[in-house]
Amino acid sequence: MLGIDDPYVLMAYLGAIAMALVGILYGLIRRNAARDEVTPEDRLWALDEKKVDDEL
Repeated sequence: MLGIDDPYVLMAYLGAIAMALVGILYGLIRRNAARDEVTPEDRLWALDEKKVDDEL
């Protein structure tokens, strides 16, 4: 099949394609699962970063 005589090589190729599809599907399903909250610590970090960038 597909010009590949060794079944283990064929399984490796198909497994790699299958895992790529699984990764894409997982990413699509979980892409909005993370909470998007800004904590006071995040705000302080952003202010410090802005201060450093302004000094440069």
